[in-house]
Amino acid sequence: MRILIVEDEISLANIVAERLKKDRYIIDISNDGESGLDNALTGIYDLIILDIMLPKINGIDILKEIRKKDRAVKVIMLTAKAELDDRLSGFENGANDYVPKPFHVEELAARVNAQLNIGKAMDQNLEFGDIVLDYKLSKLRCITNREDVGINNKEFQLIEYLMTNADRILSRDMIYDRVWGMESDALSNNLEAYMSFLRKKLKIIGSKVSIKTIRNMGYRLEYEE
Repeated sequence: MRILIVEDEISLANIVAERLKKDRYIIDISNDGESGLDNALTGIYDLIILDIMLPKINGIDILKEIRKKDRAVKVIMLTAKAELDDRLSGFENGANDYVPKPFHVEELAARVNAQLNIGKAMDQNLEFGDIVLDYKLSKLRCITNREDVGINNKEFQLIEYLMTNADRILSRDMIYDRVWGMESDALSNNLEAYMSFLRKKLKIIGSKVSIKTIRNMGYRLEYEE
C-alpha cells in the first residue's frame, strides 16, 4: 500500500516515513502544500497524512480538493493546533482521523494501520491460484506442496499488486506508479529484473501461477490448473 506524507517539517516527515516503511508501506513525501496537492490528486495513494499548517496551500484546502475527486482515500490530519474548531473543520471536510502535534510515532503508525485494516489483512494473508502471500513472514507459499520462499520488500509490493489485480492487465506505467512512485532511480530495467526474480521464486516453490507478459500492454498473473 502507498502513503503520501504532506509535512513541511522535513525531519518529522522523515521520521514518520522510516517508521511506516517498517510496516512495508511505500512512502512518498511532499514538503509544501502545492506539491502535496499535485501528488494527492494522482489517485495512487491508499492513505494521505496531511499537515494543516503548510506553505503555499494549507491542509484544509488540500483536503477539500482531494474530496472533490476521491472519496475513498483515507486522510489523517496532523497539526500543532489543538482547538476544537480545527478538528471539526477537518472532519467536516472529509478527514478520517486527526492527530495533534506533538505525537508519538507509534501512535500514528497504529492509526494508519487501523484506517487501512492492516491487522485484519495480515491475519487473512492473500491468495491466488495455488499461492499464498504471507504478510507476517514476508514469504510466498505454494498451497499444494507447502514449499515457501522469502521475498524482499519490492518483490512483496510487486506480487501483492499483481495478486490483488489478478483479473486485469497491469501496464508498466501502472506498476511504476504503484510500486516505485516518485522514486527517481526507478529505471526501466528495474521492473524486468524484479519480474525475473519473482518468476524464479514461483518456480522454486513449484507453483502453477505464472507472470505473463502481454505484448504492448503489460503483465498479468495466470494460473494453470
